[in-house]
Amino acid sequence: MAVSYRNMLAFIRVAESATFAEAAEKLHLTQPALSSSIKKMEEQLGGKLFSRSTRHVQLTPEGETLLPTAQRLLNEWDETFHDMQNLFAMQTGKLTVAAMPSFAESKLPVFLKAYHDAYPNVRLRILDVVMEATIDSVLTGRAEIGFTFEPEVLDGFEFVPLFSDHFVAVLYPSHPQASAKSIGWPALLANPFIAMNRGSAVRKWTEQIAQDVGTLTIIAEAGQLGSLGQLIAQRLGVSVVPALCTAQMQSKGLICLPIENSPLIKRVGMIRQSRGSLSAAAQALWEMCPVLS
Repeated sequence: MAVSYRNMLAFIRVAESATFAEAAEKLHLTQPALSSSIKKMEEQLGGKLFSRSTRHVQLTPEGETLLPTAQRLLNEWDETFHDMQNLFAMQTGKLTVAAMPSFAESKLPVFLKAYHDAYPNVRLRILDVVMEATIDSVLTGRAEIGFTFEPEVLDGFEFVPLFSDHFVAVLYPSHPQASAKSIGWPALLANPFIAMNRGSAVRKWTEQIAQDVGTLTIIAEAGQLGSLGQLIAQRLGVSVVPALCTAQMQSKGLICLPIENSPLIKRVGMIRQSRGSLSAAAQALWEMCPVLS
């Protein structure tokens, strides 16, 4: 049995009125239409809700029992409907995105500032995690959108490229080649190397290049690019990072050089689950970012 919103509202308005005529006027209905709604609801429930006279209508004991519950249900429905309208209009809401640290420190703040200006009532949550965790956050639903390098396997994802990133060499200021305009892979790999942890995409890509141009002598590993930069600052070695990290590395006093004829160029973009729909808040960001990039 499903009592319609219309019939529930009719019941409440009649209960709040002295006559059917008064309730019909409040509802902008004819009296026959109102009577039909009440009759249908009584048939669904299996008994009378009102006792009627020519001049007055009042609730039966059963109607008295139903009234407070009906009012609560109607109020909850109206509040829920209003909340949903606000969500779709993005007058309220929340949005969680994940981003690899290099993107979170460079491009993402610009995107989110423009988004906040357009939708100031949407509360933002940012998961600042490595590439692999960014992909996992989207896959598991902890974030609706992720900002990352293009995944090698796109099963279950939709990827929209925003730009291509050329990786750069990172040297400490006193390094013999720090004043050069660029550096080649063989010269770079002749130095002690600070690498990202094994299993990371950046580590894998670096090792693939090293197989063709030289020997990778790793003396230290780091899980975050910020930690990698600190090790280089102590002159333990050199490394390779996305150009997205240039400002971060320079803030540590390090030198970032272009790598000559380097094939290490990767697309950066947005990912989302390929199944299902984004929330209205996420859809707006998804459509906004390609325009801003």
